[in-house]
Amino acid sequence: MAGTLYLVATPIGNLGDFSPRAVETLSQADFIAAEDTRVSMKLLNHFGIKKPLVSYHEHNRASAGAAIVERLLAGETCALVTDAGTPAISDPGQDLVQLCANADITVQSIPGCCACITALAVSGLPTGRFTFEGFLSANKKERRTRLQEVQSEERTMVFHEAPHKLRPTLADMLEILGDRRISLCRELTKLHEETQRTTLQAAVDHYREHEPRGEYVLVVEGAPRQEAPALSIEEGVARVLKLRSDGTRMKDAVRQVSADTGLNKNVLYDAVLKATNT
Repeated sequence: MAGTLYLVATPIGNLGDFSPRAVETLSQADFIAAEDTRVSMKLLNHFGIKKPLVSYHEHNRASAGAAIVERLLAGETCALVTDAGTPAISDPGQDLVQLCANADITVQSIPGCCACITALAVSGLPTGRFTFEGFLSANKKERRTRLQEVQSEERTMVFHEAPHKLRPTLADMLEILGDRRISLCRELTKLHEETQRTTLQAAVDHYREHEPRGEYVLVVEGAPRQEAPALSIEEGVARVLKLRSDGTRMKDAVRQVSADTGLNKNVLYDAVLKATNT
């Protein structure tokens, strides 16, 4: 019978956030797969846990993942940990989870710290609907392209950012997204934890004079809701006729224009028939 893969969330700073269930899971696992065995060894030593460690990270995930799955299929249990936070979230652990799913191996998540949720909760921005964007590319062109793709995103957006990339990221956000509210959460749960609730323009100005320090989570206000402009039935008919001239069937054209504009489908259909008969 195959073993189980446990995804064990680790502290993002304060070791007091490590749950008793997480300690128990690591203690009972046959082996532990770690992003950086040196970092994880410090955690294990702190809690008096002595278990074999194997390395699993971005650069060896193909070979290491296959080896872990082979051991799981042989009946062993594995606890996957990352350096900080929840495995498989913005992390190569997602590939290992997929391998286990393909092999019908049970995967269980041991919940705990997640920097995204921690930052979102203290941001002061809307939390009902949000998107997690992770790290933006270090490549300027790719970073700007991604920001252009989310320019009209109405939900609150959460990004991770390293200190050495913070200034160009904020500058690109200001230029592409416009001056909107942002919460910069720095060194979450650590000694120098700080949350700045400000605007993108003010953040750019601040870090022009101050050196970014520590790891950041950026919580950015979504774009304002764009109300669809009111469209007359005559304009709707014109759109349908344009689609018809391009080869779209009448019913499909009416359905599409109705969905795009909010015009009543039956009313629009009758108006098109009247216009074409005339």
